[in-house]
Amino acid sequence: MNSSIPIQLLRLVVISLLHDPATLLADTAALAAEVKSKGWIVFPARTEKSDWDLFVMRPDGSERRNITNTPDANESYPLFSRDGKRLLFRRLARGENIDGNDYGRQGVPMVSKSDGTDAKALGGEGDLPWASWGPDGKEFACLSLKGVTFVDASTGKVTRTLKRNGFFQQLTWSPDGVWLSGVSNSFGAAWSVARMNALTGETNAVSTTDNCTPDWFPDSKRMIFANRHASDVALGKTGWTQMWMADADGKNPQLVYAEDGRHIYGGHVSPDGKYVLFTGNPQEDGDPANGGAPMALMRIADAPIIGGDSAVLRRLHPNAKSGPVLTLPKGWEPCWTFHEITFAK
Repeated sequence: MNSSIPIQLLRLVVISLLHDPATLLADTAALAAEVKSKGWIVFPARTEKSDWDLFVMRPDGSERRNITNTPDANESYPLFSRDGKRLLFRRLARGENIDGNDYGRQGVPMVSKSDGTDAKALGGEGDLPWASWGPDGKEFACLSLKGVTFVDASTGKVTRTLKRNGFFQQLTWSPDGVWLSGVSNSFGAAWSVARMNALTGETNAVSTTDNCTPDWFPDSKRMIFANRHASDVALGKTGWTQMWMADADGKNPQLVYAEDGRHIYGGHVSPDGKYVLFTGNPQEDGDPANGGAPMALMRIADAPIIGGDSAVLRRLHPNAKSGPVLTLPKGWEPCWTFHEITFAK
């Protein structure tokens, strides 16, 4: 008699193990231990006084600390420089809510050390809109309706410009300095994720179905983004925003994470390209006007993952796992550095 396990039975065993709560709990604990010492995550979050400050924590959620402590102001949209030594962010008036679509041009652009100290304004209200660090930290790429501008980080002078070619928000400069990513309305949809050559201005679509919050993998060849996927909308549903990744030329799209009942936004790839952070809650845009949303962390290698019951999603993606996904504190638009921050005493 053949004693080998039939392949279908083996598949069912593997799936049952992946969905077993005890197994997922152990795998999630292993994930937390795996990432704990991998640098720091910065994110804006509500304080006990109801303003928004910038916080940092270890990737497992430990050692959380407030690094701005400004009860008379709100801070948002923190971005570590590629070397992790400096922090770019926006400072808003205390009474101004963070807007899920305009946060990159709200308030005053600020730069500080990575621990939040020595903070300096880089301009006035609305200056340096959607500023993104260049790979060497010497320039910012900025985006407005007038076009893309490249700005000297030390003098604030514009060094060159490009037409925006449909890009209108969420500009991010690739790690190799060759490309820009952003949200565009030039590819047959109001919310396409697209790529622009930072020298020539040439563009191409990456994904064209209700997309936003793009981020680069460290190889500058792939991108991750939020996606109101066409398959979900076609089923007659309102559509819950999912997280997908694709080659920067638009090829090889793949589901990363999805869950009925949660909009997934703010995907941010770790500096080594092995993990991704994201936020997700029932409200659009991560609900920054209120308290933000629980953040989460997963391995790219574990994708695709589907959270909750999500029966239709599981039928569409029968090989998807249920985890592990590490739940983190509430926040919004997190950013990750492997640089080891030394905090002032």
